[in-house]
Amino acid sequence: MQAQELLRQLRIPELEDVRQYMHSLPTNMLMGVGALAALTTYWYTTRPKALKPPCDLNMQSVAMVVRECFRYFYLFLMFQSKEHRFPSFLRRLGTVFYFPDDGPCLGSRKPNQPYEWLSYREVADKAECIGSGLLHRGHSQTGDKHIGIFSQNRPEWTISELACYTYSLVCVPLYDTLGLEAIEYIIDQAAISTVICDLAHKARLILDCVSGKEHTLKTIVLMEAFDEELVARGQQSGIEILSLKDVEVSSKRSCTSGGMLTHGNVIANFNGDFLFHLPPSHTSTLLQGVILVHGARIGYFQGDIRLLMDDLKTLQPTVFPVVPRLLNRMFDKIFGQANTPLKRWLLVFASRRKHAEMMNGVVRKDSLWDKLIFKKVQNSLGGRVRLMITGAAPVSPTVLTFLRAALGCQFYEGYGQTECTAGCTMSMPGDWTAGHVGAPLPCNYVKLVDVTEMNYFAANGEGEVCVKGPNVFKGYLNDPEKTKEALDQDGWLHTGDIGKWLPNGILKIVDRKKHIFKLAQGEYIAPEKVENIYIRSDPVAQIFVHGDSLQACLVGIVVPDPDFLPGWAKKKGIEGSYLEMCASKELKNAILEDILRLGKEGGLKSFEQVRDISLHTEMFSVQNGLLTPTLKAKRTDLRSHFREQIDLLYAKIKM
Repeated sequence: MQAQELLRQLRIPELEDVRQYMHSLPTNMLMGVGALAALTTYWYTTRPKALKPPCDLNMQSVAMVVRECFRYFYLFLMFQSKEHRFPSFLRRLGTVFYFPDDGPCLGSRKPNQPYEWLSYREVADKAECIGSGLLHRGHSQTGDKHIGIFSQNRPEWTISELACYTYSLVCVPLYDTLGLEAIEYIIDQAAISTVICDLAHKARLILDCVSGKEHTLKTIVLMEAFDEELVARGQQSGIEILSLKDVEVSSKRSCTSGGMLTHGNVIANFNGDFLFHLPPSHTSTLLQGVILVHGARIGYFQGDIRLLMDDLKTLQPTVFPVVPRLLNRMFDKIFGQANTPLKRWLLVFASRRKHAEMMNGVVRKDSLWDKLIFKKVQNSLGGRVRLMITGAAPVSPTVLTFLRAALGCQFYEGYGQTECTAGCTMSMPGDWTAGHVGAPLPCNYVKLVDVTEMNYFAANGEGEVCVKGPNVFKGYLNDPEKTKEALDQDGWLHTGDIGKWLPNGILKIVDRKKHIFKLAQGEYIAPEKVENIYIRSDPVAQIFVHGDSLQACLVGIVVPDPDFLPGWAKKKGIEGSYLEMCASKELKNAILEDILRLGKEGGLKSFEQVRDISLHTEMFSVQNGLLTPTLKAKRTDLRSHFREQIDLLYAKIKM
């Protein structure tokens, strides 16, 4: 009674009054209220959840001053605590592999066939037997420990690598893009006596390298079939040719210039289904370690990059590491298929809506824009990708921002090099801005040092990127002079890249200290090497070769020789004044054809050749600021001076 009296005094209706009021409402209004309540409940329970960043995105690294200023990951101390360290049995890469689950591990496929899988136990057994076979052939941790692997990425590559790690041998990757001289140098420098190859023609390349010379090579082990002719040719050079299967079976239960990376280096750097198409290297070691320690499976592409999209659709990976060149192709293909202004507008508008969601922490692939616009793009990668990582070279902010939205998955960009075991910085979960490479990894410190000759000063937050930590390599094999150039007396690795700290503690790469750069696919280019070959072309007086880490090819600026050009051009049927000829498309194409011919004869790889050139009529000189007083090219000034022509060349290449 007291409660009812209190309700009357407060003028709050009793429950019966509420019921009577609801019954008095029209039926259609009641249905509307019920529908609204149901929709509100559905939205609340199914609304996309925002990804919570691991730290304040406005302070992703912390400056620390002892004798010098360096930066480390904001949560560095947490990752150094005991519970976040890898247990003692994971100190070697061989033990990282032994995961208790015996599910599928390594997969490969033949054209138009499903993936076939080796289990964790099968891979472990094969690795142990092959490693044992290498020991029986005289290899040991303290003696002949370097094993060369010359192969595309495939299960046998990983098994051979694990075989080395199981018995503390050293894996030395070889690449055909290095050229015969580099392969010969690596074999000699590391005193390699055994090389494991995938195909017979690569074994022949190895034999070409050592034929008629003193060498340490004793054995070539082939993953695929070979003929007696190859065996006989090997015998002529004192080299035994074996199959990988023979090495494995025979040991059944009878049991570069390279940077020196230890097991500890790799473990320090990695404090679903997974498609592997990247070149086998330090990066693959790191990524494979992360995948295998979690018991996931790795599917390899067929070996032909043209069939990669078919492999993706078949495997339907959840983790997909990529290089910027592939991202650029995807971006160009998507917009190339949008062949009307309306379709392009819809793509841009939808990506902006998705990107706005991402900036609020929401990463998904089930929005209206995904269903209407981006589903086809997502299905081209198999439809199940949840995590992508890009590195090796910078990626255009425009491309990265669009694909993050279109693919609807967590997409990170990292930075590093072989000498720091692949990575030293990585973009942070929740930070979906582009144009930077993120904060330092928990395993290392990063600092910037002055580069006075290029006007970069650490006091301004700019300078050469230097890295220190357990992921930094021990030096170059048998090359103390080069090691001293890379590692200073305090253990800091000098990368040669110029970085800039942004206000929230993340790193942006802005320049390169040395005149060596990467193309978008990760290939290193020495422009002076290319220029020294091209300058031998008769009509060429001067040439500037330019490459960009956001581009997949080289372009050039050519100054034709005014004295030699008229006679050379006349033989090509081209006449006119010097200025008229330099404006001629026919002359430009003729000069381009000639320098490409010289490049091929000079042994340049396809990625070292320019794709297009522009003709310039004024010589580079000290007076116009394009040459130093010692007549060396001022590459930074040349790049700035010809920026418009360079941009036009790349724009035409993409058309």
